[in-house]
Amino acid sequence: MINEFEFFHGVVLCRLLHGSKERIDIRPYPTPSNSSYILNGEIGLFVKYCAKRMSPWGFTFKKNHQEEIYRMNREMRVFILLVCNDDGIVCLDYDELKLLLDDDFGETESIRIRRKPREKYSLVGTDGKLKFKIGASDFPRKILSPS
Repeated sequence: MINEFEFFHGVVLCRLLHGSKERIDIRPYPTPSNSSYILNGEIGLFVKYCAKRMSPWGFTFKKNHQEEIYRMNREMRVFILLVCNDDGIVCLDYDELKLLLDDDFGETESIRIRRKPREKYSLVGTDGKLKFKIGASDFPRKILSPS
């Protein structure tokens, strides 16, 4: 049987592979979670998904998720990928995540994403909101572009 997370992680990994002109190496990040990957030995990826069909999509971050992302960020550049069912993928860098979820990790925090037809994604988190919108085309470009 195929696990649900494998479908949603698969779209992320497939878009990375097809979006790059270079060779890509993807490995699991050494943690018990099945949410984290290392891209080309230097970029951390943390993937969450919401299987809800339509906007708004909700993403729960437990304390251990935030601690894992924090550890990854200390080791490498990290991106958080939020898969909104079959609508699209929202790509956040660590600084953008911190505007939504601060460094005071609660037991459970969340990010809510909304998108009207033909518009970009609006994000609100437990600790704040983005003053700008995120486009679906930001992924995988944001990750694969030289920093």
